[in-house]
Amino acid sequence: MRTKMLFGLVLIALVFTGCFSDPVQDDLINYINSELAPLADLEAEAIEKYESVVGINYTSDIIVYNTLIREVVPTYRKFVDRLEKIRPRTKEVQEVHELYIEAANIQYNAFVQILAAIEQSDIGLVTIANENLFESRRLLRTYENKLMALGDKHNVVIE
Repeated sequence: MRTKMLFGLVLIALVFTGCFSDPVQDDLINYINSELAPLADLEAEAIEKYESVVGINYTSDIIVYNTLIREVVPTYRKFVDRLEKIRPRTKEVQEVHELYIEAANIQYNAFVQILAAIEQSDIGLVTIANENLFESRRLLRTYENKLMALGDKHNVVIE
């Protein structure tokens, strides 16, 4: 199950130099290089821990539970908290960033729902958590597409 956010997207913004200042371009470059880049490792750590105990790596509910409660949920909560503190200066970057926040919060809630599902032995909660993970991935794809389109529009190459 792939639940990666920007972990799979290299966060480098390159600029085609022009003869005028573009506030959205400046904000986008700052957003990617200065605001998001420092969070990538935190997000990656949480996702890697989660993926190490689910899917083909699954061995037991107790291992999933302990990994979630001790490592994934606290680390991902820290990631979301820091993500929510980012305040882009321009409306265009703010709108794109809000999609990322929404996707990250949905994913965080899915992790918490998995904990509750294990605690309560409730398969219905597992179904809801999986639907939320799917929704988070869908929103992430939308976020990445809009981020790339914004970069194209403002001459920022995102690799």
